[in-house]
Amino acid sequence: MTQSLITSTQTPLLGLSLAELTEWVQQQGQPAYRGKQLYQWIYQKGVKSLADITVFSKQWRQEIADFSIGRSVIHHRSVAPDSTVKYLLQLSDGNIIETVGIPSYKRLTVCVSSQVGCPMACDFCATGKGGFTRNLEAYEIIDQVLTVQEDFERRVSHIVFMGMGEPLLNTKNVLAAVRSLNQDVGIGQRSITISTVGIRDRIRQLAQHKLQVTLAISLHASNQRLREHLVPSAKSYPLKDLIAECREYVKVTKRRISFEYILLAGFNDLPDHARELAKNLRGYQCHVNLIPYNPISEVDYQRPTEEEIKSFVNALEEQNIAVSVRYSRGLEADAACGQLRASRVTS
Repeated sequence: MTQSLITSTQTPLLGLSLAELTEWVQQQGQPAYRGKQLYQWIYQKGVKSLADITVFSKQWRQEIADFSIGRSVIHHRSVAPDSTVKYLLQLSDGNIIETVGIPSYKRLTVCVSSQVGCPMACDFCATGKGGFTRNLEAYEIIDQVLTVQEDFERRVSHIVFMGMGEPLLNTKNVLAAVRSLNQDVGIGQRSITISTVGIRDRIRQLAQHKLQVTLAISLHASNQRLREHLVPSAKSYPLKDLIAECREYVKVTKRRISFEYILLAGFNDLPDHARELAKNLRGYQCHVNLIPYNPISEVDYQRPTEEEIKSFVNALEEQNIAVSVRYSRGLEADAACGQLRASRVTS
């Protein structure tokens, strides 16, 4: 860490490592052991203000009270019947992002956002309908996980970058957040999933980091024509190029890729589409994760019937493609896959 890392009281401490926080406290004229105390209070106790760290002297707390840790404010919280919780988090600049906590008996998964809004404008997704504002900083991503962990009063076990935004358009901050979530918060890389619609060359670049995270590709179509209808960026990044880059990723990382495929009734859910999809994916480590469509108000796509879903699954299995169906949690709270948007709630 250098002196320029913390340039002002508004440069947050969240996201810094133990070594960096130790150097910071020494720059403030404090002994090195204060760094470990600060680290524990930020990552284990979830402190939101330096003024609240009671192991520090009252005088020093007053001196550093204006330095920011980088925590957000819960603007609104809604709970679905399945216990999924959607949070609207207000950032320091007033922007609102959405985060979802998804509990089960053995897991607590957080669906995190990587951007305020999203520039990809996928036709079926509520986030893209609201446009794009800015990238999230690493600390704003880490904060989402700590917020859910504190609200549920239990450890977060899994993280999916499937909230608002395209993670690979914010690679620097996403990678920094993954490092901190792994090393500081204590979440294993294999319990972290990064989802992308596919950005040219970014998957290849991600492979060079040799992470143990799961890469999920938002594919949603079995051919170029259908994908262009759903994903505007597919016009400049054809399906065949995306698949080729994914094959490179598997070769370099030795990690299986998951392909996300939203099933839209009468559009991309026929057995012929499944066989076409299998032809594109055959021959390397992958898994298809089918997601029955979750409705949003702006478009009139429909969810396929259970029989249609089963026929699609059977067609993939007949082609020896590993497949599962994911029924999204939080549907009633507009917290399911494709439903997130930077909405505001007023009292």
